[in-house]
Amino acid sequence: MFKPLELYIGLRYTRAKRRNHFISFISLISMLGIALGVAALITVISVMNGFEKELRERILGVVSHVTVMGRPGGVDDWRGVIDALGGREGVTGAAPYIHAEGMLSNGGRVAGTVLRGVLPALE
Repeated sequence: MFKPLELYIGLRYTRAKRRNHFISFISLISMLGIALGVAALITVISVMNGFEKELRERILGVVSHVTVMGRPGGVDDWRGVIDALGGREGVTGAAPYIHAEGMLSNGGRVAGTVLRGVLPALE
């Protein structure tokens, strides 16, 4: 019967002869520790992947995937740009928006903010 080398060595050290019970115990504890560590690592990686997916979906639900910007003065013919981009494959929606940065203060507390104005009918 065919036995992989790793399995052969592992079984050899876990089933030690009469004199080597201590080596057998240490080998068993080592293998259990490695198995527990690998299980914990797989669990943490799975949780982090789910968290990353959820975070990406929430962020992209609020912020657009692609932003087309014109010159500093803005885009004069934004309707033409929306018509040109809206017909492309994979584009599910297009809408103009105004972007501005500002400061808010209330009772001694100051916070920075980003204002984004959209046309609800095109959003």
